[in-house]
Amino acid sequence: MDRQWWQSLYGLPPLIWIVLLGSFFGRGTYFMVWPFLAILLHEKFALGPGAIGVILSVSAMASAVLGFYVGALSDRYGRRSILILGTAINAVAFLVLSVAESLTAFVVSITLCSVGRAIWEPPASALFGDLIQEKKSRELALQFRYFLINVGAALGPIIGVWAGISAQQSTFGLTALSYLLLCLGFVWAFKYSVAGRASAAQKHTVTDFSGTLRVLRQDRVFLVIVLANILTLFIYAHFDTSLVQYLTQLQTPALIGLISSMILINASTIVFLQFPLLRLMRGLCVNKRMMLGVIILAAGQVWFALNPVHWNYGWLGATFIVSVAEAILFPTMSIQVDRMAPNHLRGSYFGASSFYSFGWSSAPLVGGFIIEWFGGSFLYWSMFILCGLVLTLYRHSYRLSEALPRPLSSSGEVEGTLEKSTAT
Repeated sequence: MDRQWWQSLYGLPPLIWIVLLGSFFGRGTYFMVWPFLAILLHEKFALGPGAIGVILSVSAMASAVLGFYVGALSDRYGRRSILILGTAINAVAFLVLSVAESLTAFVVSITLCSVGRAIWEPPASALFGDLIQEKKSRELALQFRYFLINVGAALGPIIGVWAGISAQQSTFGLTALSYLLLCLGFVWAFKYSVAGRASAAQKHTVTDFSGTLRVLRQDRVFLVIVLANILTLFIYAHFDTSLVQYLTQLQTPALIGLISSMILINASTIVFLQFPLLRLMRGLCVNKRMMLGVIILAAGQVWFALNPVHWNYGWLGATFIVSVAEAILFPTMSIQVDRMAPNHLRGSYFGASSFYSFGWSSAPLVGGFIIEWFGGSFLYWSMFILCGLVLTLYRHSYRLSEALPRPLSSSGEVEGTLEKSTAT
């Protein structure tokens, strides 16, 4: 990042910095052990890929609906209480997960993890639009948040392996502590910082929930984007839990070391390439950047499908390709929503983006059964074909954005389309 970018970050409100640092520490401790959860469930309860997929998927699907509703609530009643509630639930959930011994306790705590994240993520993202008025600074802050998340994801496995705690259930206690500190940070910022007090008092819309649904139904461009991103996360998520289940089922040698290396390459690629890629693609509109990312993601699916099971360097190479796609796609998704959302419905639009979780959360379920019935290669060839459908949807959204008017903002002005301006 150049000097001007650093100056923009330096001027961010304290409440935004709490979100940024909370994202870093929360995700770092999370990645010490969460990717190994499928291994823990397999070893502790002798569960197969299908059963593990059900456990990891069902609660996350339900939380997607909750996230949409919570986003709308934060528009009506403000962000403060919802952010504090969500982070408190996450702290309790990960604490329970660190000491759970029965399968029921695991299921309950995993569900609470999904619920807590669904509650605090939409209003946290909406805060960037509430408190940062200048568009380029806001989009840089959203990019920087994703950058910090991946720094945490890169350091988490390294620290975990170095300390000998990777794949140890007790490590979830550190995640619980990070969310407790984030919760306390929100309590402090909303009470004592100027921006926090202003945000706590702010109500963003008087539209009721049915009115919000009506606005979203009318925004056909946004609905197509939501569908495309659900499928994108569905494809990408098979790099996460489904791949772990596949490699576990095949009894790949040195599995925990391989998974740790894949997580490290994934996060490190994003850390080192996210901002250089951003500069390279600054002349491309958001829609075209997403299409480029999907094409690279499709190449990664082909590599996963063809890679010999015991060639570990091949798995790491495919991880690098998918990680480049992620560095393009995931930060851009937040910018998509920020640009498309009317100011008075920002929380509702970010809440609607919680439906992306349907793609992420259904992947372990679908992937687990496909691996059991047809094998991992069939799964990744299927994902390659699905990438073609996603590209078609993005092309359709481009045509719609040219042909259809955008919703009105709270001031009565037409919101800008995704395609009229280029990325930061």
